[in-house]
Amino acid sequence: MNSNTLSVRAQSAPAAATTAFPILIAISIVHLLNDTMQSTVSALFPILKDSLHLSYKQIGLIAFCMSMTASLLQPMVGRMADAHPRPRLLPAGVVFTLAGIVALSMAPNLGAILLAVIAIGIGSAVFHPESSRVAYMASGNRRGLAQSIFQVGGTIGNSLGPIMTAVLFVPLGQFGVIWFTVAASAGIVIQAYVAGWYRANIPMHAVAKREAPHAGRVAILPRNRVVGVVAILVFLLFSKYVYISSITSYYSFYMIHKFGLSVAHAQLLLFSFLFASAIGTLLGGPMADRYGRRNVIFFSIFGAAPFCLLMPHANLFGTGVLVVCAGLVLSSAFSIIVVYAQEMLPGNVGLISGLFFGLAFGLGGLGSGVLGWVADARGIEFVTQVCAFLPLLGVSALLLPKDRHTAKA
Repeated sequence: MNSNTLSVRAQSAPAAATTAFPILIAISIVHLLNDTMQSTVSALFPILKDSLHLSYKQIGLIAFCMSMTASLLQPMVGRMADAHPRPRLLPAGVVFTLAGIVALSMAPNLGAILLAVIAIGIGSAVFHPESSRVAYMASGNRRGLAQSIFQVGGTIGNSLGPIMTAVLFVPLGQFGVIWFTVAASAGIVIQAYVAGWYRANIPMHAVAKREAPHAGRVAILPRNRVVGVVAILVFLLFSKYVYISSITSYYSFYMIHKFGLSVAHAQLLLFSFLFASAIGTLLGGPMADRYGRRNVIFFSIFGAAPFCLLMPHANLFGTGVLVVCAGLVLSSAFSIIVVYAQEMLPGNVGLISGLFFGLAFGLGGLGSGVLGWVADARGIEFVTQVCAFLPLLGVSALLLPKDRHTAKA
């Protein structure tokens, strides 16, 4: 092969001739548990803001510390797993999350909260790349579906945060987080089971990687074109996750400020956005397998723009409807972006998974931090109005190669 080109291959079904649905469901359940525990952080924001008298800047700092910890570590964990797969990391990641949950439930001040969320961030950094790698190995020939099954667990877990605020944290306060040690313990047990399957299938996965140059769908792209495509995917993640961070961190404050809702009612509206996102995540993978990766990525991000732009100008009922529509459409892209990138750079499944999960966390955390400063300076409504334009950046998905150009039979 010419040194200026890169072979882009959809590798033959790794580790299994058919899709291993029990493993996919198992890691999706752990993803649900992991992200439910992680979502306790943002779910506590309204409680912590009042009890510890935090500013929007400090709220943003908490989100920033957890997200950036995960963002910086995930590519390193993924790269390490590509070179030397480590099944033991699967339960170990949940152990860090367990430690963070216990610390968060008893943290007396901002400094202790930051240390607790950093531990949770480390847990996510270990969990996501290796679990995404397992999803790739268990996918058979249905990678979009496999990533969607894996991702939907996390999206549902995130959606439970507002419910926890309304049902658990409003009556019990910060210490209510301690109940999630049960979820962490269950996650460790399930990950130990998945680790056994992973360990048994690593040799077959290695054979599939060696045979990949002689099988599957092949396309040749110039190396600089591959770099450009990855840059576009990162830009799309920026538009998606900064907007999502504006909703997950500040939407409830916006609803309280503009419409005078209680904390519990505002959190239930946030839940509707996140639950719609879970449905969109599950639909995105099969749609991409059927209609093409690029088409679904474009539709998901740019297609959410009308709902996002109308939302700051709608009444209470209209805002609730529009936020559900935005969540449903916007959420379907991420698993497809990950699969698209994995197929652009075969043999680097762990690195790509870690990089893109890390970017998702990092961009979301950075967005929360910056938006907190903006909210203190210009008001929460200004943040909502400005962020509404972000999905328009999804038009850049049209610059991606069409599926038939990146893979052909």
